[in-house]
Amino acid sequence: MTTAALISVLCPDRVGLVAAIAGRLFDLGGNLADTTFAVLGEGAEFTSVCEFPDGVPLEQVERELRGLPELGDGEVTVSRFDLAPVHGPSGHFTHRIVVSGGDRPGLVARLCEVFVHFHANIVRLNAERIPTAEGEQYAVTVHVWVPEDQAAACLATVVNTAGELSLNCQWHAV
Repeated sequence: MTTAALISVLCPDRVGLVAAIAGRLFDLGGNLADTTFAVLGEGAEFTSVCEFPDGVPLEQVERELRGLPELGDGEVTVSRFDLAPVHGPSGHFTHRIVVSGGDRPGLVARLCEVFVHFHANIVRLNAERIPTAEGEQYAVTVHVWVPEDQAAACLATVVNTAGELSLNCQWHAV
């Protein structure tokens, strides 16, 4: 038997961070399932569903992670994950969509409303400000599962929404 845990780390970004966290989890017998890592400003976020053999106390996992020098005085949370550690079909993305251009307040909200309308599920979303010689650009990358019978209308609406905001939109089926 195994115990699934949700692991969340928020700390200053630095080289070797993911290697240190993943290595310690491996040393403790952990098997990473869905895992994400992102640089957020000058910080970094590591989130994972990780399965441990029975007998590995989650308190020990948290204590071991807190002891990693790479985390500095970052925040570490380890808690039971009582949902299934493997996602269903709508957890696999069918399309990758990138909307970019000048920053538009409400952009993420407007895009997400389109997906709700077409019963699409956002699997991953990344939004970032990108400094350029001309000033800041904003890019939103969405990995989304779209029901096959809704795909054409959903994608056309996303493109139209981006166009209304004077933004570029590119997508491709995966």
